Amino acid sequence: MTLKRIATAGALASLALGPVAPVVPAYAGSGDALVGGVIGGIIGGAIVSESQKKRQVTRSTTVVRKAPAITTAEREQNREVQVALNHFGFPVGTPDGVLGRQSRSAISEYQMMLGYPGSGYLTEYERSHLIASYHRAVAGGAMTMQQAAANPMGMRGLLVTWRDEAMGIVPQGQMPAPQGQMAMMPAAPVAPVEPAAPVTETATAPAAPALPNFLGGAGAKASLASQCNRVGLMATSAGGYTTVATMTDPSTALGEQFCLVRAFTIAEGEELASRVAGVTPADISAQCAGFGPAMKAQITALSIDPADKVLADVRSFALGTGMAPDQLAATAKICLSVGYAQDDMDVAIASDLILAALGEGAYGELLGHHLSQGFGAVRRPDLAFDWYDIALKSAEASGTVPFAPGQSERMQLVRKAAYAIAGRADQAAAPATVPATLPSFVVPVTPAPEAAPADASQEASVAPAVPEATPAKMTAEQIDSLPLAARLPFLLFKN
Repeated sequence: MTLKRIATAGALASLALGPVAPVVPAYAGSGDALVGGVIGGIIGGAIVSESQKKRQVTRSTTVVRKAPAITTAEREQNREVQVALNHFGFPVGTPDGVLGRQSRSAISEYQMMLGYPGSGYLTEYERSHLIASYHRAVAGGAMTMQQAAANPMGMRGLLVTWRDEAMGIVPQGQMPAPQGQMAMMPAAPVAPVEPAAPVTETATAPAAPALPNFLGGAGAKASLASQCNRVGLMATSAGGYTTVATMTDPSTALGEQFCLVRAFTIAEGEELASRVAGVTPADISAQCAGFGPAMKAQITALSIDPADKVLADVRSFALGTGMAPDQLAATAKICLSVGYAQDDMDVAIASDLILAALGEGAYGELLGHHLSQGFGAVRRPDLAFDWYDIALKSAEASGTVPFAPGQSERMQLVRKAAYAIAGRADQAAAPATVPATLPSFVVPVTPAPEAAPADASQEASVAPAVPEATPAKMTAEQIDSLPLAARLPFLLFKN
């Protein structure tokens, strides 16, 4: 009786804990089986209860939460950074408040120019310096233009100069900034100086002899984008660009044309790139980046060899690509735009060489500019002349003004300046233009034979003519001496 009460209590307990396995009816004399069934029900209920808990935990961990979207304030801050980068010659495109790959690349370039790691992510100091410099440049007006024109690196150089001024380093010969402007610049964070570790002298093997390199890495490469900013400022202050009538410095005139043609090629390449389906601007930039390394030998030869030899080598390279000429030309125009927009002179020169080698002589002008101005190549005015000459002959053959059809005298200015830097100013006159017309010559027609004049005095002055009546007594020798037209009657009617 006691055993039955225990069994009943156990069954009730198992039902209270949860679902149980089927319970075998308890009969007297089957105590072991009854206890086993009760214990199994209790464990089964515990397992089911635990599994339900686990399912609840699993459902709670699979909830996906979206990352918070960029706020309006953050987007405005990003847009301000993009505007400042564009202003100082680090192109990011249209400011949209989204720091994508192009913006990160521009930030890295800005960081490395100042000597900081090019991470692509601004520190608070780097951002403050960039934004404060932008506001200072805008507020400076004409003074900013003068400072940029005097700085070898143009607008970019002002970032370095103003950073040094904020740190109390004023370059020799340069006036310090006004007191109110220096307060705008944030102070650079100063890291604590750790004590130097003791120096242990170690024996080193003598270094192998190497070529001397005195200027390598001594300074940053000249930026064509900054130079063109400077050219624009100077042209604005001078009242306009140089013309044929006002040219006094041929190098300045060619530098202005370089920047004008650069702007045209950037716009042309961007328009072509917009028609390439399924490829983003970042993808195009990444692919064009390989253009420079692939043609490093030809780019180096530009500063050493004459134009015809360089072109022959580039034509061999173009044939080895396996691309159709029209496809290769379109690709080169797109990469030319990328090279100039990103200030990558290797990519730009490689693209120019391909286009010139494919017969588009107008691009010889850009190669001449690289050599005469010293961007991406050694300054070689002597070698530049041949490239300018290729462009001039191409323009004469086509009868159009390349890159700027609306400027009718542009090629005349290029001719005058190119001949001047080559020491041939006296030969700068353009050759006489031959009109493109079909030749037309008047060929005189031999007059028909006429009767002999009646006046005997005129016989000596009149050319021999076929007589009306041939004397019957003429000999065969006399007949043979007559012109063919006069001998015909004798040959036809000799019988």
